[in-house]
Amino acid sequence: MTQRDAVFPENRSALYEAHGYSAAIRSGDLLFVSGQVGSRSDGSPEPDFGEQVRLAFSNLEATLRAGGCTFDDIVDVTTFHTDPENQFPAMMAVKSEVFAQAPYPNWTAIGVNWLAGFDFEIKVIARIPAMS
Repeated sequence: MTQRDAVFPENRSALYEAHGYSAAIRSGDLLFVSGQVGSRSDGSPEPDFGEQVRLAFSNLEATLRAGGCTFDDIVDVTTFHTDPENQFPAMMAVKSEVFAQAPYPNWTAIGVNWLAGFDFEIKVIARIPAMS
């Protein structure tokens, strides 16, 4: 069995260890990032939805950076929404800032009824750039 190469953003590994999972796993030239939510540094949800989405993307960016990637390296995105119809405008505003031009990563959005106190979650797969 191949050893898992766990990746954690700076100063956040304790939150993941408390729940028994890794922020991301590096496998070959791919980085599989666990679902990122709009959690504050203490792990609590950001109450404002728009800010929760921004914070989720910020947490995602920190995890990508820890794995040697950026938003430009993302190839696959899955987002989870507790109220998609009403949340999409705020989410799309942030998404259009992060992914401002084509080619865009592929994207799957899923409506769910529970995200442990959060209203938005994003998980991605990124290709780790070759070292030059």
